[in-house]
Amino acid sequence: MMNERSKLPVFTRNPALRQATMSRSRRLERDTSTSRSDSSASTSPERGFDDDKDSIMLNSNDSLSSLAPSVSPDSDDEARRRAIEEQNRISPISRLPAELMIAVFAKLSSPADLKNCMLVSKDWSRNSVGLLWHRPSTNKWANVKSVISTIRTAASFFDYCSLIKRLNLSALGPEVSDGTLGPLSVCKRVERLTLTNCTKLTDLSLVSMLENNRSLLALDVTSVDSITDQTMYALAKNAIRLQGLNITNCKKISDESLEAVAKSCRHLKRLKLNGCSQLTDRSIIAFAMHCRYILEIDLHDCKNLADESITTLITEGPQLRELRLAHCWRITDQAFLRLPSDAVYESLRILDLTDCGELQDSGVQKIVYAAPRLRNLVLAKCRHITDRAVLAITRLGKNLHYIHLGHCSRITDVGVTALVKMCNRIRYIDLACCANLTDASVTQLATLPKLKRIGLVKCAAITDRSILALAKQQVGAGRPIAPSVLERVHLSYCTNLTLAVRIPLPHPTLSNSVLTNIQCIHALLNNCPRLTHLSLTGVQAFLRDDLLVFCREAPSEFNDHQRDVFCVFSGIGVSRLRNSLNTESRDGETMFNLGDEADGLTVQTGGLRMDEMGEDGDGEEFGDSEMLR
Repeated sequence: MMNERSKLPVFTRNPALRQATMSRSRRLERDTSTSRSDSSASTSPERGFDDDKDSIMLNSNDSLSSLAPSVSPDSDDEARRRAIEEQNRISPISRLPAELMIAVFAKLSSPADLKNCMLVSKDWSRNSVGLLWHRPSTNKWANVKSVISTIRTAASFFDYCSLIKRLNLSALGPEVSDGTLGPLSVCKRVERLTLTNCTKLTDLSLVSMLENNRSLLALDVTSVDSITDQTMYALAKNAIRLQGLNITNCKKISDESLEAVAKSCRHLKRLKLNGCSQLTDRSIIAFAMHCRYILEIDLHDCKNLADESITTLITEGPQLRELRLAHCWRITDQAFLRLPSDAVYESLRILDLTDCGELQDSGVQKIVYAAPRLRNLVLAKCRHITDRAVLAITRLGKNLHYIHLGHCSRITDVGVTALVKMCNRIRYIDLACCANLTDASVTQLATLPKLKRIGLVKCAAITDRSILALAKQQVGAGRPIAPSVLERVHLSYCTNLTLAVRIPLPHPTLSNSVLTNIQCIHALLNNCPRLTHLSLTGVQAFLRDDLLVFCREAPSEFNDHQRDVFCVFSGIGVSRLRNSLNTESRDGETMFNLGDEADGLTVQTGGLRMDEMGEDGDGEEFGDSEMLR
């Protein structure tokens, strides 16, 4: 009985077996309709046609039915044999559903492997060709020519132009012209079109590419400065599903055409208008009013924007997560003070106000109250803000991971100390050119358990004491000493730093302390195993030939003076500098390691005290970002 049940699905799939079963059912129907059993000896109840059919379907052996005539089992055996042979003729992999086969092929990372799969059989070819042509390689001219040649072939087995979903010509950049993009305009199912720095392109080929393409989700024409409103109108007419648009540095696009895009492409989520200084509040307000799903908008260097558009973006964008307004000079506190008094914008995580020079403390206070879950806040070159704004920022608490206060020269140790106390999950902080800060601020910053990057460029008042604080290993409450997680330290033009400092340390046998040389940077290198970047440009103590050999090359655009004082160690250069100083210390005076003898010890320098530090935090991910040199 078990064998019969296991074979049933095979039988029902086989045409020959299905025909034999139906024939037998018809014979049974005729027999039972002409001679129904009325014998008193029969113990079976009277049954109708449906009952007979169910009985037959449940019992593969006809002899089990009291109503069916005896049928020779030879015909069933023959049908069963043919069904098994037909099933075994097809390989197991070919019996997989198309979805599973595609999922298997998707694990192949090599185009050559996918091409080989296409050559196995028609089934394999149908299920692998889409993966191979989904995003064809176009980083070389030979590849581009091959793609164009294939889609132009008239008698192709597949409609290759409809398989292309992502097209990226940015690797060829300025070499791409209308003659290159034109033949690809037959690909009307492209979802992502990336043409970054393809500066020779014009409206001619782009309009042709956009016409009748209802599948486009993202368009990137960064620095394609020849395109005009004509391309934007074509985009508005055809790409109604558009979700991402990047027109960075496209100076010939006006507010009128972007209004048309805003009204037609209501599913926009990501918008980059960097460098489009010709735009005004008109187009930005149109996007705010019609595109309610915007998550990210970058208006870097849109100098004509005023407060009204920024207020509208925030109030009408409940999903807004990133708002970048760097160098929007006309923005004032009113952009935020006009927000509804009781409104809270929980989604806003990243706010960049770099060089918004009119911004003052009241504007910062308002936006911090209105967006209490800000994670990244950039206020670089907002020179009017003071400790009052920093104290307001402390309301962000553990949500704050990234804070940039470079060139905010009015900030003092008071604000930084409060910030460290309330926001102990900071990973990145830049205080470049905050000349009022002293060692007290850096000593507090050193207690941040998750601090990965710190910028102290041109903080001229800090001394070696700050470096010792950063080098000291963290001690968590009830936990063993944890190594520092510092990755990048920027100390350029901190001119008070030295290569070594003499400090008093208690001697185990002498009643008085002894003076010991501590090379502060050496201690930093040894106690920060993750350190990959150390900038000491302009610090005379480190402009030594034996150390500069580990320094990376100065950028080509630097002048002679900048090259003379350039001193930046990164990557392998940091490791080589560490090894060199370790060798030097072994050959000379023993190096004091802050992670060993200094455990639980208070180190004093010039009467200043370096207290114990350390605080626990969570394990959230850190968003990577570059620091100024």
